[in-house]
Amino acid sequence: MDILQDNWLFMLIPVVVTVVGGLIAASFTLRPAIRSSIQHFTAGVVFAAVAGEVIPDVIDRHAPAATVIGFVVGVALMFGISRASDALLPAAQDTNPTVAVAGTPRRFPASLIAAVSIDGLIDGLVIGIGFTVGSNLGILVTVALSLEMFFLGLSTAATLRQTGWRPRLAIVVTVVAALMIALGVVLGVTAFGNLSNAGLAGLLAFGCASLLYLVTEELLTEAHTVPETRVMSSLFFAGFLTLLVIEMSL
Repeated sequence: MDILQDNWLFMLIPVVVTVVGGLIAASFTLRPAIRSSIQHFTAGVVFAAVAGEVIPDVIDRHAPAATVIGFVVGVALMFGISRASDALLPAAQDTNPTVAVAGTPRRFPASLIAAVSIDGLIDGLVIGIGFTVGSNLGILVTVALSLEMFFLGLSTAATLRQTGWRPRLAIVVTVVAALMIALGVVLGVTAFGNLSNAGLAGLLAFGCASLLYLVTEELLTEAHTVPETRVMSSLFFAGFLTLLVIEMSL
């Protein structure tokens, strides 16, 4: 618990910036082009976090069986949640008439909410485990993932507003994601920091699958609902490069 007491200010940064990003997008209506640009950039940042933080840690643990199990379970869970959310659409439309945008019904965003929450939990675990290894590594990971979570909070709230859900839901979802970060940090410092290599590999592989789902099936899917330009597409690569450079510089 000394690790938490000594570094709680750094650990608090991603929690705060996630909520701030969500509040910004929930409070202001973003133009479709700006929203799509943010979603492209965020997808690149999340993808860079997977490639630069999660996957190397999984590979270093040399537990292929646990990795396969965790990844497959993650993929199955995300697609299962997505299918269940499609089934919830009629009920959601009955209780919330704002689910439709321009006359087009939109599904209940359960898979998006689940993916963002899992992202927050995994990021918190990575931060907590990083601080158990050393303060310098923990600070590096915190700075990199804080950038990711700010844009993820911004993009998530913007996506929910785009699909017709009220700002209140957007704020609640980003607050939940922020709380999941805090939970992940605590678990990373305490319980999960002492897991076996296989256990951590499976857990991180599960998180990897959910983050890839978030990028491909949520962020980029919603980003492509508006006419796309080369500038918008290039922001995906800009987001990836931005986080990559930050990780190399710290």
